[in-house]
Amino acid sequence: MTDSPAARLQKLFEGHRLTPTQRRIAHCMVRGAAEVPFLSSVELAELAGVSQPSVTRFAVALGFDGYPALRKYLREVAPAEPPRAPGQTEQNSYQQAVHAEIENLRHLAEMLADPGPAEEAGRLLAGSVPLPVLGLRAASSQARGFAYFAGKVHPDVRLLDEGGSMLPDRIDAAAGAGATALLCFALPRHPREVLDALEYARSTAGLTVVTVADSAFAPVARHSDLLIPAPVGTGLAFDTACAPMLLGRVLLEAMADALPGAQARLESFDAKAAARGLFVE
Repeated sequence: MTDSPAARLQKLFEGHRLTPTQRRIAHCMVRGAAEVPFLSSVELAELAGVSQPSVTRFAVALGFDGYPALRKYLREVAPAEPPRAPGQTEQNSYQQAVHAEIENLRHLAEMLADPGPAEEAGRLLAGSVPLPVLGLRAASSQARGFAYFAGKVHPDVRLLDEGGSMLPDRIDAAAGAGATALLCFALPRHPREVLDALEYARSTAGLTVVTVADSAFAPVARHSDLLIPAPVGTGLAFDTACAPMLLGRVLLEAMADALPGAQARLESFDAKAAARGLFVE
């Protein structure tokens, strides 16, 4: 399978120690991978919200003589635009958003060709009892969905989907009850409260933080022990998060594989649900 533009950019950035400003540029480039090879340094700076000299320093940090050399490289590795079929009309904005999301899923599939990180995450989550699952604002639905299904195979899942001064207390309570890891879903825009919570979970509560984020260069990266990226769609007024949701289900599968007795718990739930007439067949 041919790497997507976003996947090639991720590989380009791997192994480089980037400053927070440079990570912001990298994140911006990954989100706009198809357009970036055709942007000037000034346009990229405006898109990323940084200065033009920062873009130049970023290109040098990646090993290029300057931004023109980086852009030339990106144009050489960018795929040619597929020809439009005869009679095919230009896609409307809704179709473009759907196709962009399909590309995000392809990118996720390419990344999962190496199952190691997902399997490691599964072992960490399975070994933590209780298991706190954090997701605020835009990421709250991802955290809630994971916690709902995880509760069917994991003995003690604790959903943390509300911020405020009690969030550190709930992290402390989970750690005090035996938790060793925390799963975080982090999507843009990234609340400062999430960064504070992850820092607290690692430095004070001593938890290992596993994070699903929209990019390996997201602000939560420096507060995560294991971060697995899944891009979001940006073609509509509000971001779409099909890839992060699917990655969450993948981590559920990996966790269930690492949990002794997971299948027995599922069968027990199904038997009780049938006895209660819980679902309409």
